[in-house]
Amino acid sequence: MSSENNVYQINKKNMKNIYEKLYNACNHASGVKKASKVKGMPFNPLLHDDVQRVAMAALLENRLYATCNYVTDITDKCVVVTCTMRITDIDDPKNFIIVDGCTAMGGLDKYGTGQAMSYSRKYAFLNALNLKTGMDLEDGYNAKPFQQNSVEQSSEPTYLDDEIDVEEIINRIKQTKSRKHLDIVKNEVRSVVNHLKNNNFKAYEQIRDESSKHEATLESNAKVYKKAIESLEQNRPNNNQS
Repeated sequence: MSSENNVYQINKKNMKNIYEKLYNACNHASGVKKASKVKGMPFNPLLHDDVQRVAMAALLENRLYATCNYVTDITDKCVVVTCTMRITDIDDPKNFIIVDGCTAMGGLDKYGTGQAMSYSRKYAFLNALNLKTGMDLEDGYNAKPFQQNSVEQSSEPTYLDDEIDVEEIINRIKQTKSRKHLDIVKNEVRSVVNHLKNNNFKAYEQIRDESSKHEATLESNAKVYKKAIESLEQNRPNNNQS
């Protein structure tokens, strides 16, 4: 790719033109409606196909076209795919912008690379157009914001699945404050987790390990709390003493 084609090297008139088009695409794009829950799923997933359909409709209406290049890295634990999206002005192909750094992880099975490519492309569309997401098309920008940095906040990458929001399951587990609450959440997601066990074992393993780790933390906190109560009881003045 030659530097003369880069959007930062073109004149101000053309730069304004493509950003005006992108602004209009963002401003007039319809919201992305989250999919219906499947049996046993406690949340509504945001599907790649729905994001792409809305994004491409908005881009094409403004005579913009998106293409993607992917870089794949294979580690001993996962496949890491980075998507670089190029959005080109159809009226002036030398005029374009780059959306880079959209990374997703997948398992080492035969579906892992495809799943990671789909997720990274979805993130690129969301980042390029700041698409509205919600339970219906009227939610708009008042809907719960898309958590773009949530994967980066984890010490280990979250293994993804096309149908199940693995990260949301892990977050629900981590948000529980007691063993009883944890058991309730585990029962709610059990059928979904069992589905992952048979179809996406890496994602299943991560949920299992995070659940065990959080359970140990809750038990440790409960022991500390119990000891604190016992200490208070022992040190409480006895009103019956003379």
